[in-house]
Amino acid sequence: MPERLSAHTYYRASCSPDTYPALSGARECAVCIIGAGFAGLGTAMSLAERGERDVVVLEAEEVGHGASGRNGGFVFGGFSLGERALQRSAGRSARRLYGDTLAAVNLIRKRIARHEIDCDVQESGVILANWFDDDRILLEQQRFMAEHMGVEWRHIGRAELADQLRTTRYRGGLFEPDAFHFHPLRYAQGLARTLARQGVAIHEHSRVTGLKRTQGGWLVSTGHGTVSAREVVVCCGGYLASLHRRLRAAILPIATYVMSTEPLGERLASSIRTRAAVYDTRFAFDYYRVLPDTRLLWGGRISILHRSPRAVARLLYGDMLRVYPQLAGLRVEHAWSGLMSYARHKMPQVGRLPDGLWYGMGFGGHGVAPTTLAGELLGGALTGEPGPLRQYARWGLPWTGGPAGLAAAQATYWYYGLRDLLRR
Repeated sequence: MPERLSAHTYYRASCSPDTYPALSGARECAVCIIGAGFAGLGTAMSLAERGERDVVVLEAEEVGHGASGRNGGFVFGGFSLGERALQRSAGRSARRLYGDTLAAVNLIRKRIARHEIDCDVQESGVILANWFDDDRILLEQQRFMAEHMGVEWRHIGRAELADQLRTTRYRGGLFEPDAFHFHPLRYAQGLARTLARQGVAIHEHSRVTGLKRTQGGWLVSTGHGTVSAREVVVCCGGYLASLHRRLRAAILPIATYVMSTEPLGERLASSIRTRAAVYDTRFAFDYYRVLPDTRLLWGGRISILHRSPRAVARLLYGDMLRVYPQLAGLRVEHAWSGLMSYARHKMPQVGRLPDGLWYGMGFGGHGVAPTTLAGELLGGALTGEPGPLRQYARWGLPWTGGPAGLAAAQATYWYYGLRDLLRR
C-alpha cells in the first residue's frame, strides 16, 4: 500500500489552532465545564447566548482533541439509535426528538455564519448508498422518514448513482439535501475562539484530577490549579477515563478509524463525481467525502481495539479499493483512530446526577448534531429551562458491563459484519 503517513490527523495538519493557557492557581465561576469537545463547547455557547458567561472550560489535552476533532465531518439529523428503533423506544415522541437534531443542524449553520467560522463547509448533502441488491431497503426507508419523521429524502436510481459514484458496489441511494459536511476541528476551534472573545475562560492541558462536592457547589482540581464552581458539567465522552466512576460505568469507549489520501486532482472524476458525503447501508459502514483540495477522507469499521496509524491505513485502504479499485496506487497521507462513547441504548446521555453533577455523553458514531443538541439542553436547564432536558431522562445511565461489555460489543460487531457479508 503506498503511504507517506503524517504524525498528525488530517484535521490537525490542516489548521493553525489557537492555544489556551493551562489552569494555574485558584479561581471561581458559575459553571465549570470539563471537556472542550462539541458537547462542552456547545454547552458553553448555549450559556453565553443566554447571558451566562461566567464559565470556565477545562480540557485535558487541546480543544477538539477527542472525537469532536477526529470524526468524518458529517452534519445531519438523527441519533446513534436508528430511526425505527427510536420510534419503538420513544413512541409518538420520536418525530419531535428527531426534529431536535434537525434544529441542531441548523443551529450549527447559524453559528458558523454568525461567528464567521472558517471550517470548509460543503453544502452538498449526504447520500445513503445501498450496499445490497434489494431496492426495498431504500424505498422503505424513504417512506418511513417521510411518514414518521417528516423529512423528504430523494431516491437516487441505480443508473443515476452510478454516474455520481463510479463503482459497481452500490444499488441506488437516498439523498438527504439538508445535510452538509465540514472540517470538525476547525469548527471546534472556531467555537472556542468565539467563547474566549466573549469572556469564557478556556484552559487546555488542564486534566481534572479531583472533583469534590462542597457546601456552595463543587471544587474541581487539576495538576496546577482549582476551580470553585456553583455547577459542574462533565462532557468527556470516550475520553472520560477514571474521572467519574458512575459515568464511566455507563459508556463503552469504542474506536473508529479514518484516513485521508493525497490529492486526487483530475483523477477524482474516475471515481467520485459528487461533493455529497457518502455512507452505506451496512451495520459497520464505510463513510467518505471529498475534501476541498480533492483528497478523499475515508472512515469506517467499529472496534474495541486501538490500532496504529499504519494498521488503520492498511485496513481502510483495502476498504476503499473494494469500492473503487481504480484508485489503486493512491497514496495515504494521514490515518488515525478515535474513541466514541456509546450507551447501551444508543441514545445521548444528558442529565443530572442526584448529587447535582451535570453530564452530556454517549453520542456514539452520530454525534455532531446530538452534541450540539446536548449543549442546548444543558444550557437551558442550567439557566432555568429544564423541561426539554427531561425528555431524555427515560434512557438514563444503564451499566454497560465493563470489560465483559466491551467483549460483548466486539462480538456483536463481528456478528453483524458477518451477517452483512452473507447478505451481500
